[in-house]
Amino acid sequence: MSKLTLVSTGAGGSRYLTQEAIDAINEADLIVAYTKYAKDLPHLVADKEVFTTPMTKEIERVQYAIDEAKKGRRVALLSNGDANVYAMGSLVVELLDTLDLWDEIEYSALPGISSVLALASEVGAPLSQDFCLISLSDRLTDAQLIQKRIYNALDSDMVIAIYNPKSRSRLAPYEGMLEQLQKLEQERIVVIARDLGRANQMIKIISSTELIEAGVQNEDVNMSTTLLIGNSTTKLTKDGRVLTPRGYLNKYDLSGAEKGEWQKIN
Repeated sequence: MSKLTLVSTGAGGSRYLTQEAIDAINEADLIVAYTKYAKDLPHLVADKEVFTTPMTKEIERVQYAIDEAKKGRRVALLSNGDANVYAMGSLVVELLDTLDLWDEIEYSALPGISSVLALASEVGAPLSQDFCLISLSDRLTDAQLIQKRIYNALDSDMVIAIYNPKSRSRLAPYEGMLEQLQKLEQERIVVIARDLGRANQMIKIISSTELIEAGVQNEDVNMSTTLLIGNSTTKLTKDGRVLTPRGYLNKYDLSGAEKGEWQKIN
């Protein structure tokens, strides 16, 4: 049977590739990828046939991968981060279903380390309570709906990861996010992470006030940036790491025994 494998390549570069992803790329006889992602992995794709397209050509890329798989080829379709998080997963499954190819193509998707998880491992333990991911790209999602989701996430005191914050021509969703942050009574810790996993990786830990004051022209924020906005309990450790406490030390003392006041409350 023809084989199409959707391969998640992790947050960036080759640092976050899983062994399963490496094996799938090695076994494929055709690699299909966004141009930038193929360039991230020269050592893996150098001796392969590679088909690439630029940004906004996702349908063309997926259709080519499907057409080649139908010919009996082993196709690896590369997708940055995790392929099912704001990436190629939904489009691949939708096209396979629309074209009714489930009996013709053996399809599988391999998970990857999305940038919010890579960021968390770099800065401490910021995701220990409920958190959400919100993309600010309004190319496929209504801009008002994006702002509604930001409002609800802030209102429910979630840790928030922001993907695709802004580009040169797409500033309004980011500006709306800053305006909503400005309405909070309590300042939040913010992490700016750009080009995670690549040689030029940059991570800054700042306050929400500093992010707001930098405005929409903030040069640290672009399409390669992931933002992390802490909740009301997120704090810095003594050595500057970001911590959102899970709550263990509220319930237990350092010996592991349950605190008396917790027993009384519950």
